[in-house]
Amino acid sequence: MARARFHSLPVAEVRPLTAASVEVTFAVPDELRGEYDYLPGQHVALRAHVDGRELRRSYSLCRPPEPGRISVAIKRDLGGAFSTWATSELRPGDAIDVMSPQGTFTLDSERMQDRHIAGIAAGSGITPLMALAGSVLAASSTSSFTLVYTNRTAVDVMFLEELADLKDRYPARLALHHVLSREQRSAPLLSGRIDEERLRRMLDTLLPPDTVDEWFLCGPFELVQLCRDVLEEYGVARERIHFELFTTGEPGEPRGDVGHPVVVHEGERTAEIEFRLDGLTSTVTTPVDANESVLNAALRVRPDVPFACTGGVCGTCRARLVSGDVRMTENYALEPEELERGYVLTCQSHPLTDRVVVDYDV
Repeated sequence: MARARFHSLPVAEVRPLTAASVEVTFAVPDELRGEYDYLPGQHVALRAHVDGRELRRSYSLCRPPEPGRISVAIKRDLGGAFSTWATSELRPGDAIDVMSPQGTFTLDSERMQDRHIAGIAAGSGITPLMALAGSVLAASSTSSFTLVYTNRTAVDVMFLEELADLKDRYPARLALHHVLSREQRSAPLLSGRIDEERLRRMLDTLLPPDTVDEWFLCGPFELVQLCRDVLEEYGVARERIHFELFTTGEPGEPRGDVGHPVVVHEGERTAEIEFRLDGLTSTVTTPVDANESVLNAALRVRPDVPFACTGGVCGTCRARLVSGDVRMTENYALEPEELERGYVLTCQSHPLTDRVVVDYDV
């Protein structure tokens, strides 16, 4: 699999979804179409320069694959520099850098046949599930999709009309349950925050786990972790539970490293980090006491090293550990089989040995 790369793509359309969110569609030129083939559920990193700063954020693709177009949904976050700019300033005709798609929160065509897929989403976590649900229902007349989608109020629901259209198109095979935490619905089960007690009642009535082949969870850390824990208690195998986060639930923690300066003092114990990127090998020295991540060290000598969220969520900075040992602080992106093959998230990896070698190209 080739490493994902940035290309400048023109904005074809910016469409309001709610008062705080938009769908942004990019036009993909013919010569780059192969670079932007994707599976439903994958994401792209966006890069833009705003007020003299380079900003990067990762967003899920929200439409089933369509040649020549890719779409993401962006919800404005309180204090979010990129999302505020994108939802208020981005216009058709603008061009920004879009990384080619990546991610493992996916289904291939074979796993869409004769299956019952369930999704639980909160807020902007609906984005990858829009692509997954539409693709599953279109791919097989014997497959079904159940979606539990929670928001604060009805006006916060992204893709409200699209979800209704999908329900009209597949009335017998799409079960759609809107849960509102701050509005009363006619069904008490669908009114209020999804806590453990409410989730268990849903699984006992609306969505029996033994009827589901695969689960897709997307939302804040607390909800995703709750669903994973409860589903495992119900006997669902971990490999059948897929998840993606749009926040790690640690807003007070540093957002990661972006290449900030590190000074190596004479006589200080150091570690050597060697990394391969685009066929070129580079080496950088890092002070052990600085507890610097591999990504931050690499960015000091190669500003083109791939990254996006720097929080261990998106997987853009993924590389294979060739030698040495690292401590990975967080991991919300790599699957167990990727860990077994030696992959690490360099934004979360800190050297434990005097020399560490990673390869971004494999």
